[in-house]
Amino acid sequence: MPRIAYVDGAYVPLSEAAVSIEDRGFQFADGVYEVAAAFDGKLFDFEGHAARLRRNLAELSIDEPMSAKALELVGRKLLAKNGGGTALLYIQVTRGQARRDHPFPAVSTPTLVMTARGYDYAPRVKQQLNGVKLLTQPDERWGRCDIKSVALLANVLAKQAARQAGAFEAVLVEDDGTVTEGASTNIWIVDRNGMIVTHPAGRKILSGIVRDTLMRLAKADGLKVVERAFDVAEMNAAAEVFVTSTTALCIGVSSIDGTPVGSGTPGPVSRRLGALVWDEIARQTGYRPAV
Repeated sequence: MPRIAYVDGAYVPLSEAAVSIEDRGFQFADGVYEVAAAFDGKLFDFEGHAARLRRNLAELSIDEPMSAKALELVGRKLLAKNGGGTALLYIQVTRGQARRDHPFPAVSTPTLVMTARGYDYAPRVKQQLNGVKLLTQPDERWGRCDIKSVALLANVLAKQAARQAGAFEAVLVEDDGTVTEGASTNIWIVDRNGMIVTHPAGRKILSGIVRDTLMRLAKADGLKVVERAFDVAEMNAAAEVFVTSTTALCIGVSSIDGTPVGSGTPGPVSRRLGALVWDEIARQTGYRPAV
């Protein structure tokens, strides 16, 4: 089945989808994006993604191209046109086309682009059992990491360094040793007292949708969660480390920079949280992975 994209009101073959060369997303990375998961054709946690998109557009003074409800309807239609199933829905909104100039144009119409592609979550089940490797990298991003901007060069370079080292993800570390988040994930630790710890929401991290969901699920399950900063030394000494995101879901970490975390396999807390996320996916969409 040929892939279909959505561009400013039209469903077109992906090979024909295009925006102006003077779109400010291309010229200045002047835009934001979201990636939502769909299981058996049903969107997961889409309300959170739509709310974050609305908030980020407001932070950049970009008009919403359509309501959250309309966005969801378009997303569902696009998923169906691309075969449904288990997939990722990509949404990007830029300030739109304008003559190249740094200040905002006096008048602009946002550009809305959406794509969908199949995505296999089956490998996540194995990774949740065996764990993944992380590589620390300096955090060289801009100062508004809470905005899901399309300007991702620092994240790309960190992720590439991790891939070249055979690691699943890069852990971003500030000059003082503070761990902020991953290149495309949120980072969590379980300390020696069993407390689940993650960096507080704010300008230094992107508060992930799965992060928010997992905090709710963990607390409902009686687990203790705290938002506070921690450094590389505390991370390396933690009983468990795990990562979360829309594409990773919840995966325990086996090693960081080649040194095992705990026993070298995901611990009981990360495994429990991974199961809770799958339960929530099943509750919302009816999907459960084959094991």
